[in-house]
Amino acid sequence: MKDISARELKGHNILAVERFKDSTRWMIEFVVLHPCSAYGSRGDEMRLFLAEDSYQNALQDHQRRKIKIKRYARVVEGHILDFKPGKKCTRKYEKVLNATILWI
Repeated sequence: MKDISARELKGHNILAVERFKDSTRWMIEFVVLHPCSAYGSRGDEMRLFLAEDSYQNALQDHQRRKIKIKRYARVVEGHILDFKPGKKCTRKYEKVLNATILWI
């Protein structure tokens, strides 16, 4: 399988209108594993911008092995704040993230 960032993904474009909606909180990039998934066909690589409740549903589908989340990021006012799994946030970045979330 090729690197997910080097391919055109199905779903939302990186500049999709959904990214800039007030309710959007998360971006996920994932592969569909289950053939009868609501997300698409098996093997499809997708990107979606999601509200909190939709993101929780996607996490449940990930746990049920219907999808495999490859990348995720927090979205605040259309800005993608990339999370690095396994790395700790620096105090400066943590303060910026907390201050940004307080504005929402």
